[in-house]
Amino acid sequence: MLIKNNVIYLFLILLFAFSPGISEAQDTQNLPRISVEGNQFVDEEGNTVTFQGVSIADPHRLNNAGQWKRELFEEIAGWGANVVRLPIHPLWWRERGEEQYLEWIDEAVEWAKELEMYLIIDWHSIGNLRTELFFRDIYDTSRRETYEFWRLISDRYADETTIAFYEVFNEPTRQQGRLGTMTWEQWKEIVTDIITIIYAHNPDAIPLVAGFNWAYDLTPVRHSPLDIEGIAYVTHPYPQKRSKPWVPKWEEDFGFVADKYPVFATEFGYMREYERGAHVPVIGDEVYGEILINYLREKGISWAAWVFDPSWSPQLIHDWDYTPTRSGEFFRDAMLND
Repeated sequence: MLIKNNVIYLFLILLFAFSPGISEAQDTQNLPRISVEGNQFVDEEGNTVTFQGVSIADPHRLNNAGQWKRELFEEIAGWGANVVRLPIHPLWWRERGEEQYLEWIDEAVEWAKELEMYLIIDWHSIGNLRTELFFRDIYDTSRRETYEFWRLISDRYADETTIAFYEVFNEPTRQQGRLGTMTWEQWKEIVTDIITIIYAHNPDAIPLVAGFNWAYDLTPVRHSPLDIEGIAYVTHPYPQKRSKPWVPKWEEDFGFVADKYPVFATEFGYMREYERGAHVPVIGDEVYGEILINYLREKGISWAAWVFDPSWSPQLIHDWDYTPTRSGEFFRDAMLND
């Protein structure tokens, strides 16, 4: 009997010592669930949480470059980020297939969770979802595909608190009529359908809703906000969206929304005009960066700078050794010194 008990005891020791499931469960506890309270994001204890972080490139591009790995997330965490924005382009979603993308998202969830960072899943299209005309082929989608995407994501990750935010559509734009017409009321109707689908599967999700002018302009919210609880609004305040002085114009275009609802600046950044990939509306410098970050902090607006990649611009890193660019140094210091 003594020998039998010793064998059982030894088996239990080995089971607990080497079982990957048990060790992973200990290492990857769920992050506190984030929710909306008034104009703030709060954790489960009611503490206000302000997010600051970066966007990365699409997992498809990162995988092709051999850079889809935990080290990328480790570096971002080392910059002081508490959120990572994960853009998913419709064309690549179709080409690589949902099974592959879900595998990448699963990996992102585990890496982010282990490093205590939250995720934004971003349906990264640019264009007019009403007319289904888009800025480039990579952004081509449809209302049905968009609805199906969010049905799948919200159902699969309903219990995953690490994915706190669902950015329902990256940058709505009519492009001065080149992509047809869409009123704010029509956009609200489409967004309401998306959010209804999301909430049916995950009532705890926080949908992020962008305004027009490539996700910059939230002025219609003043008179016609969405009649939906638990959402936040999105702005992309790149430097050339408005001329100086910026602050009173930002207040008029999106800042006022933060007095009543949460606002998340999910994309912005700057680079000098002589740097590789410089284009309108991202040309700017540290003066813009300092004024914007101070303004976002004053208003309690969360943010994610674009983009933690050496090719897509405005770049935050020069290379895959994660050497920061000028703007990368600025935003890294802003996160670390907050």
